[in-house]
Amino acid sequence: MNKQDLIDAVASEVGIAKSTAEEAINAFLDTVTNAVVEGDAVLLIGFGSFSMGARAARAGRNPKTGEPLQIAASKTVKFTAGKAFKDAVNK
Repeated sequence: MNKQDLIDAVASEVGIAKSTAEEAINAFLDTVTNAVVEGDAVLLIGFGSFSMGARAARAGRNPKTGEPLQIAASKTVKFTAGKAFKDAVNK
């Protein structure tokens, strides 16, 4: 399912216009993104949580040449599925 499929599904499930569903989904995504960027976790009980993680700097190698190189530290986004979500998937 891509973003447009999600918009169509939400619009038909709730019975609203696709443009309204798109605005709501975009607002949700922007809100989650901004919260995680600021370092806050977004907890959706039963669904899951979004938070920021960190990757330490590490040594690596160029797979083409075998030359060693240093991989810089970076931030990443973590999603942890909630119990109800996991149960629905494993049903």
